[in-house]
Amino acid sequence: MPDLPPPLDTPLRTLLGPGPSDTHPRVLAALARPTIGHLDPEYLRIMNELQQMLRRVFRTQNPMTLAISGTGSAGMEAAVVNLIEPGDSMLVCVNGVFGGRMADVAGRAGANVTKIECPWGEVFSVDDIKAALETSRPKVVGIVMAETSTGAWQPIEEISRVVHEAGALLLVDVVTSLGGVPVEVDAWNIDAIYSGTQKCLGCPPGLAPVSFSARAMEVILNRRTKVQSWYLDISMLASYWGTERVYHHTAPINMTYALYEALRIVLEEGLDACFARHRQNHLALRAGLETLGIGMAAQEGHQLPMLNAVHIPPGIDDRAIRKGLLDRFNIEIGGGLGAFAGKVWRIGLMGHSSRRANVLLLLSALEQLLQEAGHAFEPGVSLAAAGKIYSAAAK
Repeated sequence: MPDLPPPLDTPLRTLLGPGPSDTHPRVLAALARPTIGHLDPEYLRIMNELQQMLRRVFRTQNPMTLAISGTGSAGMEAAVVNLIEPGDSMLVCVNGVFGGRMADVAGRAGANVTKIECPWGEVFSVDDIKAALETSRPKVVGIVMAETSTGAWQPIEEISRVVHEAGALLLVDVVTSLGGVPVEVDAWNIDAIYSGTQKCLGCPPGLAPVSFSARAMEVILNRRTKVQSWYLDISMLASYWGTERVYHHTAPINMTYALYEALRIVLEEGLDACFARHRQNHLALRAGLETLGIGMAAQEGHQLPMLNAVHIPPGIDDRAIRKGLLDRFNIEIGGGLGAFAGKVWRIGLMGHSSRRANVLLLLSALEQLLQEAGHAFEPGVSLAAAGKIYSAAAK
């Protein structure tokens, strides 16, 4: 026998970090279905129905709504490189890591990038955007709705209005938003939007839901130059996802099964019920953490329910607590990035991870570890506070 690595034996974790989230058992079962060809009539039927469900979750009628073969970052790149040609002006709003990444991608695509920034944890006002539009005159404005590095929830609707009044296209990152809070592509007049499967949709990473408005498609189909990326060229992907079904690439068939089932689960629950579940678990977690002296890092009134960035208490070792959660309780939470490195924990309550049992499990584990680290509080207080939130909601 050849010298082989041992068989796979992955640990069973509770994923309460910034992503991926726990995968629903039904989605795991879908992944194990028999693989068929990417041009098989049955697979093409699945693609059609997947598109219909994506439109419902995005709340759009856009024909060009599909799942890019790649993670959310591929969705970001697809949105940018299809709209941007060399020399175009793009305004990017940066209040965390992922706004910065969008600006980087735009620069690589040849855009003349103007960045406006606000402090981490805060969001942009309409006046901020309006002032920047007057000086930069961009073709495209890019903004992150749910900044995963800070937990900040950016309002979109009024910003969309001023962007379109200035004659620009609006590109929105909803990687962490989709399925956790309302995303209204048509009502908010969003031109290009991208997400990922591994957050509030409760699916493994591997596909990037995207949608392009008729206005965006007109821009794409009338480009002067070819799209920088052959793989992510929407004009070519349109022929595969449209009625022609012209071969473009071998799609990740089993991941399509997984997203199909994940979307069925979200729509079975109902979008409004799904949003309410994420909010209730956020409120319970927040109440529990506050009793431990742990506050939210994002601007008040703009805190995401599915991604909770919280301040690490003074004197507490960031890595030691996260290591204790992982090693002793099989719970993953995230550390801070960039300006928040070593200062915050990022606690995800996304998709299938957003459950009462997980909130109470995390609070219990945190209490034990913080108590051992010398952090003073009354034992059991966080569980009691979270329990009050759940009891009030049940009345």
